[in-house]
This record gives sequence, C-alpha cells and structure tokens, in this order.
Amino acid sequence: MSVESSGALPPEPIDHLVAAPKQTHILAAVLLVLYLVVAACLVLVPWQQNVRGVGRVVAYAPVERQQIIQAPVEGRVRVWHVREGSRVKKGDQLAELVDNDPDIVARLVRERDAQRARLMAARDRAASIGSRIGSLGASRRSALGAADSRTKMAADRVAAAERAEDASHAQARAADLHRARQESLFADGLTSRRTLELAEADAIKARSEVDRARAQLSAARRDEGALLQDFGKVGSDGLAAVDDARATLSAALGEVASVEAELARLEVRLARQQAQVVVAPRDGTILRLSVADGGATVKSGDSLAVLVPDAEDRAVELWLDGNDIPLVQIGREVRLQFEGWPAVQFSGWPQVAVGTFAGKVALVDSADDGKGKFRVVVTPTDPAAWPAIRWLRQGTRTNGWVMLDRVRLGYELWRQMNGFPAASAEPPALMGPQGESK
Repeated sequence: MSVESSGALPPEPIDHLVAAPKQTHILAAVLLVLYLVVAACLVLVPWQQNVRGVGRVVAYAPVERQQIIQAPVEGRVRVWHVREGSRVKKGDQLAELVDNDPDIVARLVRERDAQRARLMAARDRAASIGSRIGSLGASRRSALGAADSRTKMAADRVAAAERAEDASHAQARAADLHRARQESLFADGLTSRRTLELAEADAIKARSEVDRARAQLSAARRDEGALLQDFGKVGSDGLAAVDDARATLSAALGEVASVEAELARLEVRLARQQAQVVVAPRDGTILRLSVADGGATVKSGDSLAVLVPDAEDRAVELWLDGNDIPLVQIGREVRLQFEGWPAVQFSGWPQVAVGTFAGKVALVDSADDGKGKFRVVVTPTDPAAWPAIRWLRQGTRTNGWVMLDRVRLGYELWRQMNGFPAASAEPPALMGPQGESK
C-alpha cells in the first residue's frame, strides 16, 4: 500500500540536524590562522641561542676573596678584639696569642745573643787565620829568598874551588917539569942535590895542593847540593804551612756560615714568637671565628678566622656543562639573575628581559672541576649598573645565560628536539692526518 493511499505525510529532510555549528567554522578558521602565524614565526622570528649556568658572586681579584687568617705561632688565644660581622681596617688587631711557656721569648733572646757572640768569635778566628796566612806567605817568600842567596853563594864557592883546582893542577905540572929539569941537570952534574931535593919537595907539595883543591871542590859541590835541597824543603814547608792555614780558614768560614744560619733560624723563630698579635691583612668583614678565646690552643698555621675583604671589582663564577664550553669565548655577552632580585628572563629574547644584569665573559678555565663542569668568570659590562656592594655580597647565588648566535625560532625548536648542539659562528678547524689545521 502506498503512502498516498494510506493518507500519511512524507518524512521531513534531516540535513539541518547534522550540519556543523557556526562556532565550529569560526574556531577552525582561528586555528588555521594561528597555525599560519606560528609557521610564519618559526620561519621569520629570530631567537638568541644561549648556554645556561649557575654560580655565585665573587671578587674579581683573588686577593679580595675570602681569606683564612692563620695563627702565626703555637699558643693559646688570650683574647679576641673582634666578633663575627665586625668591620675591620688593615692593621687592626684581631686577636692576641700567648705561648704555653711564658719565658720562651726571654730564652730565645739569650740564645740569640749567645749565637751572636759565637758568630763574632768565629769571624775573629777567621780574620786571625787570614792574617796568619798572609804572614806565612811573607815568611815563605823571605825563606825562599834567603835559601836562594845561600844557593848562589854555594855556586860561587864551587866556581872558586874549580878555579883553585885548575890553578893547583897548573902548579903541579910546573913543579913536575921543574923537578924533571933538575933531575936532568943533576945527572949532568950541573946542579946540586939540594936543588933537586927542593924541586922534588915542590912537586910533592904541588900534588898535595891538587888533592886539597879537589877536596875543597867536592865539599863545595856537596854544600851546593845540600843548599839546593834545603831550598826545595823551605818552599815545600812554607807551602804546606800556607795550605794548612787555608784549610783551617775554610773550616773557620764554614763555622761562620753555620752560626749565621743558626742565628737566622733563631731570629725567625723569635720574630714569629714575638708576633703574638694577629692583625687584619686587608679592609673587610669578619665572617667567622674558628676558635674561642680564653684558653683555646692552636698550632702554627691553624685557622683563626675567615675574613671577607672589601671587593672593589666584582665578578660572577658560572659553571657550565662541558658540552657547551667550546661555544663560549672571551667577550661573549652574559645576562645574570641574582638571587633575591626579582626578574623575568626570556633567554631567547634578552631585550625584553626585566631584572637581569649585563656582563661579559672575562675568563674560561682550561680544565674542569673533576665533574665535567667548567668555570667561566663574568665581569660587569657597566659596574655602576650592578647592585651596590652592600646588597650584592660575595657568595650570592646567580643564574647566568651566555648569549651565543641568533637563529630562527624554528631551527632552535628543531635543534632542541633532536638534541643537537647550539650553532657556532666559528666552526672548529679540521685536523689533517699529521695534526695540523687545514
């Protein structure tokens, strides 16, 4: 049976029941616009890459950082003249120490005086030995001169004995010739026996004179040899005496040096023992007292107090990860947020940050701290722009962002999602096979 014949109405269309609401079309359009805007931002909006680190405020000069004041001598802290937080000037008394032995200084003074007297005696002995060496040298020269003169005299006697021997030989030959002539004449009957006997006596006497001249020459030569040996002995004995005196002088000088060293040690010990008043090395504030007064015993070198000097030039120590440190060079700009100072930091857009302070990298350590962290020292770009010293004290914790290169925001998101390192305007040099840069 048809619908018309049954008298029933036809069904109404249902398209209006499944149509999207108008608000949905508006939302879709807004989302599409936002998507296009975000895509344009990723392509066009710049982003400042940075490396984040944490650290603290310090003094730029190492001598202006916290200092440990040590005990100069062993003893007891008798009294403190300061308290924790006290402001001190250079040279102000901090504490007084007393030795466990109240007479130690007097005994050291007596020992020092004894060493000074010993030193004076040693120096006098050395001077006396030096004078003795001079006298021995002069005596040796005189003895050598006298021995040389005696040697020359002996040589002269030898020469005279040689001439006397020659003369005796000549006389002996003349006497022998005269005797021979007298014998010939006597044989011919031309002379008397008396004359012959006198000629024979003269010949015998002449031969005796030759023997005597030979004996005198031999004695003169022996005297010359003895005097020459005596000359060498005098020189050797004098030289031995001088060498012995010089050895004694060296020993005396060694004693002088030993006494001087001992005296220097005593004077140092006495000076340290007398330095029982501990003074402030610099202007600053006493941070902490390590020992109490009224009987606390300390050893030389023990910590007495911690002084925080007044820092004229401040800086910030930032600790960065070793993965980022190759990108940090001296002179890079840094934005700092100090603890206790409200700030709104946009690391990618530092120009819109509020409450941060400008700085620059002044030092990058060449070695880590043993845990893979590297220290970067940041100094203020404008020291007057940083908070006053009384507000920004040493040790204040700090967050820092070292500014690197500018990139697009889309590249930065893509880099961080992939875990890539930040971009660097100075790529590392490629190394050749022999380790040389290409």
